[in-house]
Amino acid sequence: MTDAALSPAPVKASPFNELEVLWVRHWTDSLFSFGVKRPEDFRFRSGEFVMIGLPGEAKDGVPGKPVLRAYSIASPCWAEELEFFSIKVADGPLTSRLQKIQPGDTVLMGKKPTGTLVLDALTGGERLFLIGTGTGLAPWLSVARDPETYSRFGHVYVIHTVRSVADLAYRDFFTREIHDDPLIGDEAKAQLTYYPTVTREAFETPGRITDRIKSGDFFRDLGLPEGFDPARDRAMLCGSMAMIKEAGELLETYGLKEGSNAEPADYVLERAFVG
Repeated sequence: MTDAALSPAPVKASPFNELEVLWVRHWTDSLFSFGVKRPEDFRFRSGEFVMIGLPGEAKDGVPGKPVLRAYSIASPCWAEELEFFSIKVADGPLTSRLQKIQPGDTVLMGKKPTGTLVLDALTGGERLFLIGTGTGLAPWLSVARDPETYSRFGHVYVIHTVRSVADLAYRDFFTREIHDDPLIGDEAKAQLTYYPTVTREAFETPGRITDRIKSGDFFRDLGLPEGFDPARDRAMLCGSMAMIKEAGELLETYGLKEGSNAEPADYVLERAFVG
């Protein structure tokens, strides 16, 4: 019998990290956030996404396959824990279970973050517009807390469109709490503007963000010249497929070009979320 025959078969490394849930916050009946312990060797760029999930449910004693979905990391690249912002879907394969997690539970996370909603995919500019709908706010929570964002852009606009006022999760964070951030608080106070819109309730800035851009209300509200300028403006898009498609077409009409990690340009969107 050879030595090879006596050697045990190599154990295949898991493609997932098993991470402890540190906290959970339920914003509404349809939105929640949670934080997990960050692996010491996990590195990512602010704005990237990663696969998050749970082990598959066993049937007849046979373990099921893990259920995973792509989630933007809502923490900046320097954070000691990883934060995620999620919808709740009653019959969703993942979120029907994920929404029930408690501190101390375990979730799965892929080991390879990726994505195009990163500063590296944009060329230099003066103003950065972070446009999101619903949980598409998540990558802006990361990008807006990265010191590089404020060193590269003179002003940063976080734009969040939701259906109801209650859905404006993180509103207090962007209007007050971020100003106390020990790393970028002063910069955010001087350079960050938060611009929420609500589509199905009365609100001071009502309607879809694309409609407000088309009407010019968006620019008037912010005291900006109407239109985007490809010489100075850069943008990132995340959220509903309809918004991303329409907003991308709008930016193109002003002369902005879509960029990528391989070819940085004027605006980027996350194609992994829009198909």
